[in-house]
Amino acid sequence: MSAAINALRLAWRNVLRNRRRSLVTILIATVGCTSVLVASGFALYTYDQLRDGAAREFGHITIAGRDYFTRDEETPMQYGIDDYRQLTAGLMANPLVRRVLPRVSLSGLISNGDKSVIFLGIGADIEAEAEVRGQFLKLVDGAFAAPEGALPAVLLGADLARSLNARPGTGLTLLATTTSGGINAIDVMVTGIVSTGWREVDKRLVYTPVATAQHLLMSDRISTLSVYLDSLDAVPVTHEYLSKADPVHAYKPWWEQAFYYDSVRGLYNRIFGLLGLIIGMLVFFSVANTLAMAVVERTREIGTLRALGALPGEIVAQFLREGALIGAIGAVLGTLLAGIVVLALPHAGMEMPPPPGRSVGYPLLVNASLPLYLLTNAAIIALCATAAWFVSRKAAKKPIVEALAHV
Repeated sequence: MSAAINALRLAWRNVLRNRRRSLVTILIATVGCTSVLVASGFALYTYDQLRDGAAREFGHITIAGRDYFTRDEETPMQYGIDDYRQLTAGLMANPLVRRVLPRVSLSGLISNGDKSVIFLGIGADIEAEAEVRGQFLKLVDGAFAAPEGALPAVLLGADLARSLNARPGTGLTLLATTTSGGINAIDVMVTGIVSTGWREVDKRLVYTPVATAQHLLMSDRISTLSVYLDSLDAVPVTHEYLSKADPVHAYKPWWEQAFYYDSVRGLYNRIFGLLGLIIGMLVFFSVANTLAMAVVERTREIGTLRALGALPGEIVAQFLREGALIGAIGAVLGTLLAGIVVLALPHAGMEMPPPPGRSVGYPLLVNASLPLYLLTNAAIIALCATAAWFVSRKAAKKPIVEALAHV
C-alpha cells in the first residue's frame, strides 16, 4: 500500500516539473470530458423527450383488430374492435395499467360553407386525451371541454383553423365515408384550437368525441385502444403478457409505431459518436505531446534508473501513472464542470430552435447519467494512460549507454 502511495507521489511530482505544460494538458482533458458529457447528456435528454412523446401519442401499448397493422382497410372500421368496453374492463383489472383510451381514426372533408379542406381526425375522450398528451398537445385558444347542449365539439389544429378562418364557437361541417360506403355529414362546433408542434399534423388535425366519430362513420366500433401503464419500463413485460393472453387482437408497443424514434436515435448516435472520437483523439495527442517532451527531457534520467537496475517495464509504468494522473484530474474537473452545466441549464431558460417540420422549439437541457459519467471518466483516464505508454515504451528500451549520452 505504501509503495503504491509513494509511486503516486512520485508521479505527481513529475507532473509538477513543468506546471504550465501539465496545466494546459489537464485543461484539454477537462474540456474534452465536459464536452463529451454535455453532448451525450443532451442526446439522452432528446431520447427521453422522443420516447415520452411517442408513448403519449400512441399509448405505451396499442391494441387493434388482428389485421389492423398488417392490411389496409377497404372501408372505414373494417378491422375495428367491437367489444372494446369489455376489453377495457379486463385491461383495467391489471394493476400495471393506469388508463385505457379508445380512439377512432377517420378522414374526410371539413367545411366552413365557403371552403372545404381534407382533415385527418381522431375520435377520442378529448379531456383525457389532453391529459395524457400533456405538453405535446398545447391548447392555443378556447377550451378542451364542450359546453352542454351545444353541437358536437371538435378541436382543430392551429394551421387548419387558420385555413378555415375558424375560432372557438365557429360552426363547421364534417363529411366522411361511412362503413357502408356512403357519405355522411355532421355539424360540429369548434371549442378549442390546439397545436402538436408539427406543422403538417396541425394542417389536418381534428379531434372529436368518440361518439361523434362513430356517428359520422355509422359504426359502433373503434379503431384502437391505447393502453397507458405506470411506467415505460413495464412495457416489454406487459406487452408480452397481454399479447399471449389475447390472441384475438393485435398488440403493438410504442416503439414499433414511432418509426422516427429509431431514426433520430441512430442519427444522434452517429453524430455524437463522431464528436466523441474527435475529442478523444485531441486528448490523446495532447497528452502524448506533453509526455513525449517529458520523455526527451528525462532520457538521461531514464538511463540512470536503468543503470541502477530499473527494468523497462518499471520505467513505462511510471509514465503510465503520470498519464493516468493527468487524465484523472482532467476527468474529475470535467465531471464537476458538466454537473454545473446540468444544474444551471434549467434556470437559464435557453431553447433550441424548432427542428425541421416543427413549429415550436424545445428547452435546451442535459441529462445526467451515472453510467455515462463513469464510462467517460474511465475512457479519459485510459486514453491518457495509453498516450503515456505510446511515447515512453521506446525510450524505456533504449540502451543504457545511449540514454546516458543523450543531450
